[in-house]
Amino acid sequence: MARPLRIEYPGALYHVMARGNNKQEIFLGDRDRVQFLRNLQHCTSFHNLVIHAYCLMGNHYHLLIETPDGNLSKAMRDINGNYTQWFNSHHEQVGHLFQGRYKAFLVEKDLYFMEVSRYIVNNPVEAGLVDHPQDWQWSNYRSVVGLNLTPDFLETNFTLDHFSSEGDYQSFVEE
Repeated sequence: MARPLRIEYPGALYHVMARGNNKQEIFLGDRDRVQFLRNLQHCTSFHNLVIHAYCLMGNHYHLLIETPDGNLSKAMRDINGNYTQWFNSHHEQVGHLFQGRYKAFLVEKDLYFMEVSRYIVNNPVEAGLVDHPQDWQWSNYRSVVGLNLTPDFLETNFTLDHFSSEGDYQSFVEE
């Protein structure tokens, strides 16, 4: 049976997830996460993407991606493919790093957008890795609330425009 076609169109917004093959770790340390973010920066620029949220876990990651050009498949090919090549080279491994195709769910730019952005930054809290999203340095939360510099690839204004202050965003995430 053929895979279902992905729905792609200019301006689409997606919650994207990719998991390690056989649930294996895709980030063995901070160096891997830094490299993934460098690759994400490159692919965001090259494919004209807008990243609204991200979270890098141990065996998977989450992205909230907007595609002004309707090119999610091409962008994800490079995001996952480039990182896999780097990972395999630096860890002397071969073969697949990711389990099958990435998952992508269309997101509407309304309340669902905010729910997904909250879900993404709370992922390490729900996994029991930290007590509060600000304690996890591998998500966009710290940038949105002004604790870290905002990476060039991250768009925080659209998220913050839903609130009157960063404190309101923090309260929303903690609800």
